[in-house]
Amino acid sequence: MSSSIQVPDNSHYAPDELPLSATANLNNQSGNSNSSSNYVPDDDYDLEAAARRHKEERESSFATERDEALQRVRTAGSISISPELFEKLYLTPKKTVKGDLRQTFGNPTPLALMGHILSICPLGCDLIGWKGAGQFGAASTGGFVFVGGVLLLLSGILEFFLGNTFSFVVFSSFGAFWLSFAGVLIPSFNSVGAYSPTGDSQVLGLNTTGFQASLAFYLLFWSLAVLILLICALRTNIAFVLLFVFLDATFISLTIAFFLLSEGQFTRGTNVVKAGGALALATGLVGFYIFLVLMLVAVDFPFLLPVGDLSHLMKGYQQKHGPLK
Repeated sequence: MSSSIQVPDNSHYAPDELPLSATANLNNQSGNSNSSSNYVPDDDYDLEAAARRHKEERESSFATERDEALQRVRTAGSISISPELFEKLYLTPKKTVKGDLRQTFGNPTPLALMGHILSICPLGCDLIGWKGAGQFGAASTGGFVFVGGVLLLLSGILEFFLGNTFSFVVFSSFGAFWLSFAGVLIPSFNSVGAYSPTGDSQVLGLNTTGFQASLAFYLLFWSLAVLILLICALRTNIAFVLLFVFLDATFISLTIAFFLLSEGQFTRGTNVVKAGGALALATGLVGFYIFLVLMLVAVDFPFLLPVGDLSHLMKGYQQKHGPLK
């Protein structure tokens, strides 16, 4: 029997596809060119060692991939997302803040929208007078307090701790608005009755010039505040801008309506109130769309809806000139 090593024909293998035994034999031959030509390595030992090394490498690679995947999940918060997606999620221009609260806690913005749209849509239907509805939505007074007021105030406070100043101001302000509007409808506040000749009649006070003109002035300055918010919203997205456009038009319409009513123009004033109700309903429908967009993002839905990002059209002062000094 010949003592020479028989090397199998591996010409049909690519270099990285050589069988493990053949690779071991070739490595031993090249590494031991000065040794005796009849030296045969222990193939079983080499195969077991290579298998162990291969298993360890696979386990190490799997652990690394697992750690990287977990890290991606942990850092999927607002800090690592693009400014466009941030402004879609929080309805506010992205601003660097200390800490990782945005990664730790949920996004309160959809909750605020929920409170607003579930208050303004019923009110819009009441102002229009559909199906005999009316009385400025008195039936929804509890909703104005606990849905509009509480949810918006709670969301505003949470936005404050997340460092989102714009959202904090918007949500807190409108939470206060819904509470104040509910106060007008709650008899114990006597907001309407104080204008009646007897000083306590809701019915008589509602139709007085004093009440209607006073309410018109209240709505007038709200329309001015919303206009400022509208200007600031130009740095977010089209959907949010439209919400403020319709909302401001609602306040302006109701302001005009109550001034007309205070002047005794009942028919014209009533028609403008209905127009204000239609605008309020349009505001709520836009809000429902934004709410849907945010919830789809929150559950990582297979597709997302557009909001018309505007962040790339108007660079901020600090983006142009650096941090404020």
